Amino acid sequence: MFKKILIANRGEIALRVIRTCREMGIKTVAVYSTADAESLHVRFADEAVCIGPAPSSESYLKMSNIIAAAEITNADAIHPGYGFLSENAKFSNLCEEHNIKFIGATGRMIDQMGDKANAKSTMIEAGVPCVPGSEGVIVDFEDCKKVALATGYPVMLKASAGGGGKGMRAVWKPEDLLDAWDSARHESKAAFGNDDMYMEKLIEEPRHIEIQIVGDSFGKACHLSERDCSVQRRHQKLTEETPSPFMTDELREKMGTAAVKAAEYIKYEGAGTVEFLVDKHRNFFFMEMNTRIQVEHPITEEVVNYDLIREQILVAAGVPISGKNYYPKMHSIECRINAEDPYSNFRPAPGKITTFHAPGGHGIRIDTHVYAGYMIPPNYDSMIAKLITTAQTREEAINKMKRALDEFVIEGVKTTIPFHRQLMDHPDYVAGNYTTKFMEDFVMK
Repeated sequence: MFKKILIANRGEIALRVIRTCREMGIKTVAVYSTADAESLHVRFADEAVCIGPAPSSESYLKMSNIIAAAEITNADAIHPGYGFLSENAKFSNLCEEHNIKFIGATGRMIDQMGDKANAKSTMIEAGVPCVPGSEGVIVDFEDCKKVALATGYPVMLKASAGGGGKGMRAVWKPEDLLDAWDSARHESKAAFGNDDMYMEKLIEEPRHIEIQIVGDSFGKACHLSERDCSVQRRHQKLTEETPSPFMTDELREKMGTAAVKAAEYIKYEGAGTVEFLVDKHRNFFFMEMNTRIQVEHPITEEVVNYDLIREQILVAAGVPISGKNYYPKMHSIECRINAEDPYSNFRPAPGKITTFHAPGGHGIRIDTHVYAGYMIPPNYDSMIAKLITTAQTREEAINKMKRALDEFVIEGVKTTIPFHRQLMDHPDYVAGNYTTKFMEDFVMK
């Protein structure tokens, strides 16, 4: 087992990893930028190393600084959390070159699944259902027209190196294809330095449902059921729940089996998610694989009583998994609390938190790194907390969330608490009748 783990991240996920390490008797090293000197992950780690100024390109993305911090503190493993370098093949390989265990996927696996066109062709080989479309990267616009015609409109153009909705364009008719092709490639090039595109059939009334999986170094994988992530804005998740209100026992079994097949086909090691689009007829199609821990992992932990960070560490240390699948015994909902103004098109709202009161009580969990007096820097993602409620039924979990949101006080900055409170009363959400298009018609009151 590892003696000391460096957490190459910040905020709530860094604190989350530190807590599990403490429980396992493993020493921790926090890294931080100058903007995060007063963050709680710095305070609660056994050691802390400043790795650069506020811009992430000069700190949390600076591989040489992170490796140097691991070496001077004698850390024998690095946990990357999510975001930043968590799905960077070069960083995973760099850790291996320096005899530091990367607690996550190998560089080969990240390369295999990180490129979306490559991932799709791999999943077709594995026998996992995929959305009809191009078999790989589209060569040029002439090829694009042929693929669109063969696939059938409407189609979705996607950046091969994409993420966060960048480089994606829905095309409903042939005369709009050229503009979509040009603008998607331009956006992808600017965001990722890569303008490779691929195409898929546009799934109408889709649900975004992911399956949590864990694989070990012996080629075995298991699943921990699903999370419904369909409530999104600009392809960014706002709230998640498990089990999905759209799920049936038969569909859960089929999707879980497909996710395990996908993980075992590439001999996946660590925690990850296999992401699916599910149409209104409950047909499901592989979308992508995230080779890291997810922001929304706590709701899975709550319904199956399972510490996913602990399992990541055990797998990285060479411990085999049990191989059994896990199924939800309760219902859990997560609301992402962002420092954003929902009344001004969710504009980011960094600044100083003057008052902070967290809700409590049975079935309430809060993962956060902020406190009264904390200055939210403008340099990073706006998420400042995750509020999770767990109960015997979905109705009880929603009612518990309403009460918790009413009790949650954050002053000094605007937050998305009012949005989530309104969402919990929305008749379509309460009925479980929502898709990835839900937010297009949502209006703050």
